[in-house]
Amino acid sequence: MDAEMPPLRVLMILEAAYPALRGGGAEAQVRTLARALRARGQRVTVLAPRLGWGLQERVSRVDGVPVCRLSYPRIPLLSGPFLWLATALFLLRRRHRYDAWHAHIAHRMAAIAALMGRWLDRRVLVKVSGWWELEKGTLAPGAGPVNRICALLLRSAGHWQAISQRIASTLAARGIPAARIAAVPNAVDTTRFAGVTRPAEGPARFVFIGRLEAEKGLRVLLSSFAAVVARRPDVSLLLVGSGSLETALKEQAARLGIGGKVTFAGHQDGIETFLADANVGVLCSRIEGLSNTLLESMASGLPMVASRISGNEDFVREGENGWLYDPGDGEGLARCLEAAAVLAPAERAAMGERARDHVRRNAGLEPVLRQLMRLYRGEEDALPDAAISKRSA
Repeated sequence: MDAEMPPLRVLMILEAAYPALRGGGAEAQVRTLARALRARGQRVTVLAPRLGWGLQERVSRVDGVPVCRLSYPRIPLLSGPFLWLATALFLLRRRHRYDAWHAHIAHRMAAIAALMGRWLDRRVLVKVSGWWELEKGTLAPGAGPVNRICALLLRSAGHWQAISQRIASTLAARGIPAARIAAVPNAVDTTRFAGVTRPAEGPARFVFIGRLEAEKGLRVLLSSFAAVVARRPDVSLLLVGSGSLETALKEQAARLGIGGKVTFAGHQDGIETFLADANVGVLCSRIEGLSNTLLESMASGLPMVASRISGNEDFVREGENGWLYDPGDGEGLARCLEAAAVLAPAERAAMGERARDHVRRNAGLEPVLRQLMRLYRGEEDALPDAAISKRSA
């Protein structure tokens, strides 16, 4: 990739523990990109805070990539400002070491990076990693005073990475110039899932992979799945992940009489085996940016039953590689699950292959890295889809 160009020096800024010890979408995406860029001869450093539940080394390497962790005093009401000051000093002292700063969560460290980038004339790309940032976080309407200040600082960023069309249109509707919004999805290493195969025959075996939390819509999933079991007793559901709702969900499954049809696998680091055991993926979240699980499931060759939310609606195409329903609509979800269950196994497999191909072409490492590297180099004018037309969110 761009063999004739000198290596890029990229600082990835992540306001979270790195590496994540038990999942985390933004953390996983940073790791995927950092590993891939390094493998292609680029120079990457990750900057993150040193948090109590993460690794404590001030400097270490993860997958061969240097990770710098900022230490700051943990004083009530002051720990945040101390972290912001530590971030500013790090960027000031190392302002000539990097060609671009890529902030992966549009929060307070990203706001400091945007401000410092404008002051020091550095190239800054801020990623909106989830719908939460737009509705509950720094960019939310009616945000508190600190978040409002951060939102003003974030507007100094040269470019914004929108990982879904819904995020892109919302940013534009809220006043971010369309020419500064780059529609670049999360990336998935499709080679990791290229060897995942499964027999085409057999009943529907649904799989959900993610945290067992309220925003994932799992109570509705169990109720809808129970309605399908009543008509299609040969179906099964596998839930891979852990979370605060695990006990409550097991109790709900027992009350619905589907305890024998639902398997709780707990948290798993390697998901390839579980994807191979299923033949239909399910993502029933109420809120996402662009789920890594969605991309990984589709990259493994699974057609998807998914809620019609940010990210899902960009990749799941009704009747082509999956089914969409409105979030929270239990009857709609049941209809989608049943449509997948009654489909002929060969057609279900064909839909999965179309899902695999769609993700490879649109969210594979090569197309995503190509777009990001143009932004890192300041070649955004050469990026066909960098500008997002302004439309209502």
